[in-house]
Amino acid sequence: MAAAPAVVEIRQDEVLTGEAVALDVQPLGFFLRALGAFIDVVVGIALFLLFLLVAGFLTAQGVVDAGLQQAMTIVVVVLVTIVVPTVVETATRGRSLGKLAVGGRVVRTDGGSSGFRQAFIRAVVGVLEIWLTAGAVAAVVGAFTRRSQRLGDLLAGTYAERTRTPKLPAPASGIPPVLLPWSTVADVARLPDRLARRTAQFAQNAEKMAPAARARVAASLAADVATHVSPVPAVDAETFLRAVVAVRRDRELRALVLESQRVAALTAGATGAPRGFPDR
Repeated sequence: MAAAPAVVEIRQDEVLTGEAVALDVQPLGFFLRALGAFIDVVVGIALFLLFLLVAGFLTAQGVVDAGLQQAMTIVVVVLVTIVVPTVVETATRGRSLGKLAVGGRVVRTDGGSSGFRQAFIRAVVGVLEIWLTAGAVAAVVGAFTRRSQRLGDLLAGTYAERTRTPKLPAPASGIPPVLLPWSTVADVARLPDRLARRTAQFAQNAEKMAPAARARVAASLAADVATHVSPVPAVDAETFLRAVVAVRRDRELRALVLESQRVAALTAGATGAPRGFPDR
């Protein structure tokens, strides 16, 4: 009897590379992308206005005639809208001043670094969807794509990933000393996701709650959690909940450490990231 084919599940926030490696990355949100594009446009307009001031001064001094000034204006428009964005994104591997400000970077859809071809396509298409339409086309297309990709991204095969991660919450407290002997023999079954999330949030935010509400919520959660724990220690509800949270966290941490050790053993011969991929 033939074995069933293996099924590989890729989550929505994962990117599958050409080497079949799943990267857990977060795309940059629509509003952050819009803010970054707005900053880049403002910088481009500032460069263009600076040129107009310099060209006007040179024309007034008789250094440049009016015909040459018109030709130079066309050249500068091309530089500001196409050449400069292409050079900047190519040299910085998908970053610009606006993307640095919002914590983003343009990468290929397989997670690899953006190159000259992708930057050039994005810049050329950006003349239409950003400059000529005041960003209307980019906004409409970005609002209806999963990764907030504009038209230039769809044609170039790129999207903007988030390079800044949110601050980690403060670590939870350990097992209460009175329940250390209990933790070595406790059988804590898997909690329902909603109950586990509520219990962890209570253990983290209990100090900020009013005493009456704190005791009431602790008693309610302890009654639900007790059906998944054996034996149930003879302590107050809050101490019991903190111990359960700490035991589950320590056991999950040990499982993650063992998994990391197995992965490290399997990839001991690998050196660095695949060629063409940014360091994450």
